Amino acid sequence: MISRRDMLAKCSTGFGLVALSGLTAGGEALAAADPGKLSPFAPRPAHFRPKVKSVIFCFMSGGVSHVDTFDPKPRLNRDHGKPMPVPVRPTMFNQNGNIMASPWQFRNHGQSGLPVSELFPHIGACADDLAVIRSMTSVANEHAQGNYFIHTGFSLAGYPSAGAWTSYGLGSENQNLPGFVVLASGGAPLGGVNIYGNGFLPAVHQASFIDPTQKEPLANITPREADGLQRKRLGFIGRLDQRHLARLHGDEQVESAIQNYEIAYRMQSAVPDLVDLRGESEATKELYGLNSPVREKAEYARQCLLARRFVERGVRFIELTCLPRPADPGQIGNPWDQHGVLKAGHSEMAFQVDQPIAGLIKDLKTRGLFDETLIVWAGEFGRTPFAQSTDGRDHNPFGFSVWLAGGGIKGGTAHGATDELGYYAVQDVCTVYDLWATVQHLLGLDHEKLTYRFGGRDFRLTDVHGQVVKAVLG
Repeated sequence: MISRRDMLAKCSTGFGLVALSGLTAGGEALAAADPGKLSPFAPRPAHFRPKVKSVIFCFMSGGVSHVDTFDPKPRLNRDHGKPMPVPVRPTMFNQNGNIMASPWQFRNHGQSGLPVSELFPHIGACADDLAVIRSMTSVANEHAQGNYFIHTGFSLAGYPSAGAWTSYGLGSENQNLPGFVVLASGGAPLGGVNIYGNGFLPAVHQASFIDPTQKEPLANITPREADGLQRKRLGFIGRLDQRHLARLHGDEQVESAIQNYEIAYRMQSAVPDLVDLRGESEATKELYGLNSPVREKAEYARQCLLARRFVERGVRFIELTCLPRPADPGQIGNPWDQHGVLKAGHSEMAFQVDQPIAGLIKDLKTRGLFDETLIVWAGEFGRTPFAQSTDGRDHNPFGFSVWLAGGGIKGGTAHGATDELGYYAVQDVCTVYDLWATVQHLLGLDHEKLTYRFGGRDFRLTDVHGQVVKAVLG
């Protein structure tokens, strides 16, 4: 007699990411073994009234130079070429030169007068919507560790990402889509896909990777057989699975696997429709820069436009990925990483993301979604005020800039400060824990209460740290 495990292994691999259940006429998921238990996909109550419903994380992988973007330092221009007047801590390559002026000018924007580099003319026009934190710090000076740290609060693999925690804490408002989506046309940053993982949280909360550049934006999303036959096959396997789950008295990992198959089945129709932009107006596409002749900008614009469409459909957490530079297509995972040719590299990357992100802000406003959406813009660390060799900058985790925009945010704000050189955060120093405590607060979650017991300890995204940055809240 074939075992249930063998049956599942042999039957399920033939049809990939499709549902084992959720096959009733209305497409509703089967109830859990415990009828009183809340489905992982059901909306969950917040701890208090939220300011926003969704988060869009524009992650600038590779480490953006804060002193060239959102943290002007006139002293770098005055002392260009001089030795650093303070001790220099070990850097990634220890090929440290003298002070290096920014190749770009800063201009005050909007009624707030918030200074933004000329690298970002479109985002600069939205300055009154931004709250820039200029005193962010990290514990990591290497890309993979930095990426893990800013995503999970830990510099090692195996911990849940911010997106997974958001899905775990709030569930989903759309039963046909996951709570956490990564738009993956740029590829995963260094450290790999585990930076988006669920860690020890139920597997249902890990990211779903959608690449709109592919024929199948989600692997195996296209059914390989007629719907009627698929329904019969999956209904049979679903019944086997539910019996097995009942015998295990609701084993969490088995239930998560079943739930993942359920939503995968429903995504077969929801995802292709969502990524189809033919219904968007030409004016909207032009706003984002989707018609740009530069492929990398057009694809990032597609991600931003899709992020808006995911927000409209109730997805909780959407992360965007940067595409490699045309001049260095092999630099997948850290395209903002300019240890040399800073001017050319940062110019290309800023051109890629500037108009699309500004278009996203403007489009969310037009559609009445800005006040219920939070945009987070950040890299894993900043860059040094002194040169690496002659025309690049090394990694700097001791002080850098991130910004927030959207619901509950005090726009036109600059919070915290680095020293005159932009080397160390010296005023209102912030940590990654503070950043995520603030994001969770805006989602209506108390970061100290959103915990999960694992290995005999209650874990949370902010570990045992973190304070809400109240100065950036509106």
